[in-house]
Amino acid sequence: MTTVYDFLKKCGVYYLATVEGDQPRVRPFGTIDLFEDKLYIQTGKIKPVANQMKANPKVEISGMADGKWIRIAAEAVLDENIAAQEHMLAAYPSLQAMYKPGDGNTEVYYLKNATAQICSFTEAPVTITF
Repeated sequence: MTTVYDFLKKCGVYYLATVEGDQPRVRPFGTIDLFEDKLYIQTGKIKPVANQMKANPKVEISGMADGKWIRIAAEAVLDENIAAQEHMLAAYPSLQAMYKPGDGNTEVYYLKNATAQICSFTEAPVTITF
């Protein structure tokens, strides 16, 4: 899981895919955090992505760094633990103007039943499950 975290941090921006009805939705994300042995992402409760993950928690993530790419398939699980929100926002001070732990809008999700694959054109794929 640390390898996946490090790769996504290197990406800076990665892309999160969800489903809304029968329509795929993809958007850039930039938050990634390790907390209590779980890999977390963050969004606002008022955003469509939050509703999409609640309706169908299956997500996919893709990003590129250093000539390699990562694909992750996982379930996004809402964690209402204020300590998880605090940890995430401490890692991203720029978000603190928009989000506060326990504000009713900040949501953090950990990735469960995840399979990540790091690929390139020159090396065999590396598969990581967590």
